[in-house]
Amino acid sequence: MINKQNLWFLTLFSLIMVLSIYYLTMSEDTLATLNAEAKEPTSQVVISENDTIIALKVASEEALVNKMNELEGIILSKDASVAEKNKAYEDLQNINKNEADKEQIIKLIKEQFKLDSFVEIDGNNIKVMVSSKEHNTALANNIIRVVQDLYNENKYIIIKFDN
Repeated sequence: MINKQNLWFLTLFSLIMVLSIYYLTMSEDTLATLNAEAKEPTSQVVISENDTIIALKVASEEALVNKMNELEGIILSKDASVAEKNKAYEDLQNINKNEADKEQIIKLIKEQFKLDSFVEIDGNNIKVMVSSKEHNTALANNIIRVVQDLYNENKYIIIKFDN
């Protein structure tokens, strides 16, 4: 059975793992930009992302935080059974894995196609919204190939264009 100390260790370890993966998948340009911004606190950041993508990211982040809080509540609950706690823990691990996959996909699309994107993963379904003035099937097919190359098993990938 998981006690509070082990739970906190696993929660913090998972958070550190996600942040580490995010840091490792950041491009050199992004790191250089972040370092330059840290040295110049008066510099202003220009947001180039589409409003729709920003709204989707915010909504997704809020839903993710709520889901993680709910799962942590189950794990910490004295009334929950061992099976419920194990299921909640597995769900937290899946959330962490999906978040790392999302960041990797967003990074690949940014590097290879120079496009901002929003990614949503639900099991074998991957939805990608791309901010692009160009809406053609060739671009969509290329993005699908890049995303599918990340996985050994076939995924159902949907590309939507916004702009």
